[in-house]
Amino acid sequence: MREFVAGIGTLFRGFGLWKRRPGLMALGLIPAVIALLLLAALLIPLVIAMPSIASWATPFAEGWAEPWRGLLRVAVGIVVVIAAVALASAVFTALTLTIGDPFYQRIWHAVERDLGHEPPADGGSFWTTVAEALRLVVLGVLIALVVLLIGLVPVIGGVLSGIFGVVLTGRVLARELTGRAFDARDLSPADRAVLFRGSRARVLGFGVATQLCFLVPGGAIAVMPAAVAGSTMLARDMLARDSRAGTGYAAGPPAPPAGSVVPGDA
Repeated sequence: MREFVAGIGTLFRGFGLWKRRPGLMALGLIPAVIALLLLAALLIPLVIAMPSIASWATPFAEGWAEPWRGLLRVAVGIVVVIAAVALASAVFTALTLTIGDPFYQRIWHAVERDLGHEPPADGGSFWTTVAEALRLVVLGVLIALVVLLIGLVPVIGGVLSGIFGVVLTGRVLARELTGRAFDARDLSPADRAVLFRGSRARVLGFGVATQLCFLVPGGAIAVMPAAVAGSTMLARDMLARDSRAGTGYAAGPPAPPAGSVVPGDA
């Protein structure tokens, strides 16, 4: 539990960059706004059409008496919306990182410089970002399908699908957002797997906190620059912890606690 809470705290440490680099963080809002507007153009019609979708998905309930028919269709609509939100979170992140690649590169570099031991390489090319974004969308589709299937469980399906949607999407978001720092250090998928295995709870805490912020109206826009900054701190924490374990991926000291003064703050 302590590691999970530490992951949540890492996101809030990312918000701390607003105090030191407000202009840079404000630039990170622009791609998030664009991506959210694009997604809203798709999600709003889906929500409006939900009664028709629920009726189409449950033709067998036509002969049911009320309120059972209505309750079933409301439950189906809720599950579909939960699945759509899980997919939308992945698509939002993919779109935002692709559109805002130049802005988020600058945020990532600022965090790396502030914490010292900046990696020699950039965090991946634009086409690397595009490829990772496409992979994130595919994972989002798979998560949405899993959420839909869980939602079919009688009685508790709606609650379980919501929980699984947040947890699975949060985990994927955390792994994707840390990719830039790992790309810059030329870590292979096997190397990254070792790091993630050693910090499962911390990564999950960061990802779940980010996903929950995405669910708050306007939260996706506000949290995205902080998530990029926080994910860089998370990656460095993972690298430093792994170095102490003796596996050799050292990248300098771990990020300091919230409120600490780091080089470059003055």
